[in-house]
Amino acid sequence: MFSQAALNATLNGASAVLLACGYVAIRKGKMAVHKRFMIAAFVISSIFLASYLIYHYRVGHVVFQGQGWIRPVYFTLLLTHTLLAIVIVPMVIMTLRRAWLERFDRHRLIARWTLPLWFYVSVTGVIVYLMVYQIYAPHPQNGSMVGLNSTTGVVAHTSKAASRPPHSK
Repeated sequence: MFSQAALNATLNGASAVLLACGYVAIRKGKMAVHKRFMIAAFVISSIFLASYLIYHYRVGHVVFQGQGWIRPVYFTLLLTHTLLAIVIVPMVIMTLRRAWLERFDRHRLIARWTLPLWFYVSVTGVIVYLMVYQIYAPHPQNGSMVGLNSTTGVVAHTSKAASRPPHSK
């Protein structure tokens, strides 16, 4: 079954790998290889952003089910991920624009900040997905069936009694 949430996490993970490869390439002086990796990371991240917005437009808010000490850990991770995701979009555009215009001195200045922040956002996006949809996914309790629709990510709670057909007299 298709899971758009899993697709989004995969796109984030792929972006992180491409960013790491782009970093290695530029450290080795392979500018053309670096350029291809970074453009690919931008394209994948753009596809992710479109898919993410469509997903949350359709599904709305998805509730984190973890309890206890993990809740503040999760919400701290989510908060930093979300704030940096907002900040990183104009930074990525500015960084790519400077490279495109071959203003490499200015490109390097901002890329030193853009790359680690973009990488952090990509990796924490995967971690958030794992925490919400895999590690702390809802489990059935007290005779109720809990389902996580893998396409939408919506949690459905139904009691067994409610799911049985009514008895006829």
